[in-house]
Amino acid sequence: MKRLLTITLMSLCTLSAVAQVDHNGFVRSYLGALTGQNGDYAVSQNTLDWRLSYGKSEVRLFANPIFQYDALKSEVDLSLRQAYLDIYFADFDLRVGKQQIIWGKADGVFITDIISPRDLSEFLMPDFEEIRIGVNAFKLNYYLDNSTLEAVWIPIFQPTIQAEVNSIWAPQMPAYPFAVNLDESAMKVEDRLSNSEIALKYSALGSVIDYELMAAYLWDDNPAMHIFMQMDNSLLLKPEYHRLPMAGASFGKPVGGAVIRGEAAYYLGKMFSSEDLSSNGIKEKDYLHYLFGYDHNWFGVNTSVQLIQEFILDYEDKIRNDELSSTLTFLASKEFLRDTLRLELLTYYGINNSDALLRPKIMYDLADGFEILLGANVFLGDEGNLGQYSQNDMLYLKLRYDF
Repeated sequence: MKRLLTITLMSLCTLSAVAQVDHNGFVRSYLGALTGQNGDYAVSQNTLDWRLSYGKSEVRLFANPIFQYDALKSEVDLSLRQAYLDIYFADFDLRVGKQQIIWGKADGVFITDIISPRDLSEFLMPDFEEIRIGVNAFKLNYYLDNSTLEAVWIPIFQPTIQAEVNSIWAPQMPAYPFAVNLDESAMKVEDRLSNSEIALKYSALGSVIDYELMAAYLWDDNPAMHIFMQMDNSLLLKPEYHRLPMAGASFGKPVGGAVIRGEAAYYLGKMFSSEDLSSNGIKEKDYLHYLFGYDHNWFGVNTSVQLIQEFILDYEDKIRNDELSSTLTFLASKEFLRDTLRLELLTYYGINNSDALLRPKIMYDLADGFEILLGANVFLGDEGNLGQYSQNDMLYLKLRYDF
């Protein structure tokens, strides 16, 4: 696979040299250190993100190869984030290949934006464009005046990429009263037509309101952990992927100088972890995931507030998740010195567990295309989705050149 990817990238380099190829991208050096007593380095990466586009008239090719060197692991990674072909017709467009598909209107969270799975090997620390994983898909956009009908077919399932077991971003596992063994034999979703995924979205742009309606027949990108009691009183954990149908909607509406946003997804039959071993540690429940957002510019400061909630229907006490989970996000940014200096603060606050993540940043344009970024990740709390990483407070520096 690596050899094939290397040959592909060499072919792209040759094509860019001999053909009229539009290209851009960036080079970035990224260094992050934990703020604990020893100040251990958590990140030391050098990245080349290269984007090439070539085409004539109704056909266009796009490729986004990524070259990354991880100094802490002494590893070089070559990958293709996206590589697809666009074909344009009178009333519709067709995109074929590896692509990121973005749905919904939420900022910094995933509600209906679940077509492209996520790379959580570094939790939510990378840019969202880097967290989303490209999927091999066929996507058709059909245009109807001020509205668009989008149809997506994903023939091969791509799951979420989880953090490695020894990573500082590995999520906490539940405590079990017995010895635990892991059996991953049921994790694979076979590559066949009956296991493909489909999704539809209708979006309309109006003078009063913008909205989207969507439905999808997908796989849950995260496996459910089935638990079986063995004869020797040990537990056998078998992670397995399950289908997760979804219906959703989103809207955005200007009100005065502000924008009000909303987004909701109803999921049918999600598998939740449970303490009830009689049901193999799994409870199947419908659940609702929704968001309300408010964006406004106050005295030159761009602000955004979001309330995100997850509600499990027909709840049972032994389910490990809360019946209603609530999260607040707050984003504020302001530019100075003729837009060369930008200050930003992004905050996540988990209401149920009183945990939080604070992400302040300072960005300065040293020269045309050359940016320096100094930021921090500060985790508060002792438990919950954010509090579990309370030992991962970090300062980081990014130097980036866009070409």
